[in-house]
Amino acid sequence: MIRSKLPDVGTTIFTVMSRLAIEHQAINLGQGFPDFDPDPRLCELVTKAMAAGHNQYPYMPGVAALREAIAEKISGLYGHAYDPETEITVTSGATEALMATVLAAVNSGDEVVVIEPCYDSYLPAIRLAGGTAVPVPLRAPTAQDPYYRIDWQRVRDAITSRTRLLMLNFPHNPTGAVLDESDLDALESIVRDTGVLLLSDEVYEHIVFDGKPHASLSRRPLLAEHAFVISSFGKTYHATGWKMGYCCAPRQLSAELRKVHQFMVFTVSTPMQVALAEYMRDPKPYMELPAFYQAKRERLAEGLRQTRFKPLPSPGTFFMLADYSEISSQSEAEFAKWLTMEHGVTVIPVSAFYQRPDEEASNHGLVRFCFAKKDGTLDQAIERLRGV
Repeated sequence: MIRSKLPDVGTTIFTVMSRLAIEHQAINLGQGFPDFDPDPRLCELVTKAMAAGHNQYPYMPGVAALREAIAEKISGLYGHAYDPETEITVTSGATEALMATVLAAVNSGDEVVVIEPCYDSYLPAIRLAGGTAVPVPLRAPTAQDPYYRIDWQRVRDAITSRTRLLMLNFPHNPTGAVLDESDLDALESIVRDTGVLLLSDEVYEHIVFDGKPHASLSRRPLLAEHAFVISSFGKTYHATGWKMGYCCAPRQLSAELRKVHQFMVFTVSTPMQVALAEYMRDPKPYMELPAFYQAKRERLAEGLRQTRFKPLPSPGTFFMLADYSEISSQSEAEFAKWLTMEHGVTVIPVSAFYQRPDEEASNHGLVRFCFAKKDGTLDQAIERLRGV
């Protein structure tokens, strides 16, 4: 018998909901990925790279041209100069970068502060590293202020002499919250006083709306000195199944990350790296991404306003939360299952992103819609939701 290292981890709500969607032929707005293909030119570049012989192991940290393209992009957007040779590592998606960071930075007995609700891989990664998660909840939206917000004093209070890492995710999945300059000021103050390391999950960096710039931690030298900054080609280029991401960190932190990365996957797909390096020469795809998704955000929000759901603001990501309190008093998980089975639209309960999803403090009567879908998919889902 194996003594499980993750005894509390079973079938996730994401798998449960996707299975229910298939069983009930529901429109799946729970899945956090597009139902449309990447740019054909990007796919053609992969084929071209294969034909050109780029089919064997690349250099462990990633193809040089791709790391150089990442460095150039970050320098241009955020003003920070990462050394592509020693400070940028191409990973098997952002999830591998997250796991490698936690395993590199956290030792047995260390504490890791996480902001709840949080992406589902964070807590298992901390446990596998022998650490203890210390959740700090975002302040939930109210009628007067319909945004999730971070309470920096609560974050500061959660940091102790045993805290090794603070994990952040902005733009935030599942709430869509984003940081601004005052948030970076508060975080700088905490880092200056405590020296805590940071993991900044910025996979939605290019999906920030209403003309607002992304507040990357790499914009601030002090924060960049303490941070592993992670992003995702899959989210940026509509290719989540390719599992391509990267992590940027100072030389000493990157050296430890690469030790773990080397023995988790060694390296990642050569032809895709070569293709992405070429594709990144044109910034237009990621510069136009906010407008592309903002149109879909407005389409979903307008549609939900024609139903009994109350859409909440979505400052970033391709997710939107909606309040269903006028429809049901069920828990978020039960409501999400009911909506799938009875009305044929699948969503994700926000409570699933908390350490204790069944508790009252994790349930605010909210579900998450993904609008990274074809317009026809969104319209069909809205038509069904009108009948709720």
